[in-house]
Amino acid sequence: MQLTAWSRDLRVIAGGSGVVSHVGAALLRLLADRAGLTAGLSAGLARAGWWPVHDRGRVLVDLAVMIADGGEAIADIDMLRHQQEVFGPVASDTTVWRALDEIGAVQLRRIAKARAKVRARMWQLFGGPPAARAAGRDIGAGIIVLDVDSTIVIAHSDKEGAAATYKHSYGFHPILVTCDNTGELLAVTLRPGNAGANTAADHLDVLAQAVAQVPAKHRRHLLIRGDSAAATHAVLDWLTARNTARRQVEYSLGWSIGETERAAITGLPASAWSPAIDADGGVRDGAAVAELTGLLHLPGWPAGMRVIVRRERPHPGAQLTLFEERDGWRYTAFVTNTPVGALQWLEARHRAHARIEDRIRCAKDTGLRRLPSREFAINAAWCTAAAIAVDLIAWLQLIGLDGDLAKAEPKRLRYRILHTAARLVHGQRRRWLRIPSRWPWAEQITTAFTRITAIPAPG
Repeated sequence: MQLTAWSRDLRVIAGGSGVVSHVGAALLRLLADRAGLTAGLSAGLARAGWWPVHDRGRVLVDLAVMIADGGEAIADIDMLRHQQEVFGPVASDTTVWRALDEIGAVQLRRIAKARAKVRARMWQLFGGPPAARAAGRDIGAGIIVLDVDSTIVIAHSDKEGAAATYKHSYGFHPILVTCDNTGELLAVTLRPGNAGANTAADHLDVLAQAVAQVPAKHRRHLLIRGDSAAATHAVLDWLTARNTARRQVEYSLGWSIGETERAAITGLPASAWSPAIDADGGVRDGAAVAELTGLLHLPGWPAGMRVIVRRERPHPGAQLTLFEERDGWRYTAFVTNTPVGALQWLEARHRAHARIEDRIRCAKDTGLRRLPSREFAINAAWCTAAAIAVDLIAWLQLIGLDGDLAKAEPKRLRYRILHTAARLVHGQRRRWLRIPSRWPWAEQITTAFTRITAIPAPG
């Protein structure tokens, strides 16, 4: 067997023409235009009496497309810029730097307003967002699930705002909110590395931003999920106050187990425990749930707050507290204001919050892992561009792709869709991108182009 025979007659020269790469990125760019995002950002970032060579809305969309395509530095915009035969004029990396430097607090608010308006249009095109799921079933018709969490972004150089983190690393500590129904990144706030994990003001700010991103008619029934860092008096009071006769806001937040909870757990009879269910809805061996609410004195906490505890046999090597070592169970708890429903279901619904870890990992793979500047404001603007990139991928999957590709993570989408090469030919007064017929995902790409092109132009 000749293992190296494949390269025996292979030669590489420059001077080719008519072939372009990363043609799948045009899907995202076209989607932003057809959705009205490019025009909305252009209007939001416009300044009276100032007409830049490169429209700032176009620049921000191109940056988001580049990030979605896997770019990790502003200089990666050259991937689009050097393919003008497909993408037309694209700003240089220097212009992108200037555009990000121009984005301050006022511009961020305008960008958020434009994103919310376009999101409402996209959700209408979807026929409404898909239902969020847990334990093998829908969480509920019309319920929009928002997951809030923070993460660590490592800084490998001295940047403004970078600091030692609670995980003994060095960098930033952004907090973000994703929509579990759609996979969109609704809001992200860049914070210094030493920002507290349970800072109530930061949670309230990012949650308010996220709720504002949800189209108005879909805010009637919200479920907010988070870990114990979000379970503060201020956050729970704020969420409780959001309930009105026309709007229901449920929460499901992690709860720290202290001495009071340990005493209540000790007092539970064996009959109080019910078998837990797993992610597919089946009974989970070695796990059970029970309610502690009636055994706890909770002065000052919102009325209707319930405390539910889960116990499970720990995996080998797990670190247990002294209390847990006594009986061999590992305990976790959460609080919710949902008044009805089996404890097993409520606990499984809460555990589905873990999906945000996957969403954070994908967001880091889509721009959030590396911040490009020494300046905090530019990095905050970059985070906003990364959030737009995550949204574009989510919209592409919801409206343009089917099957496994509709659920694929960014890396797989890039290798199969976004990084695809094609031949560019001219004919019938049109430009044609001809994807190799042997490319396994050629039909999915052409179908996605057809669906996106069919989106009505924004009014």
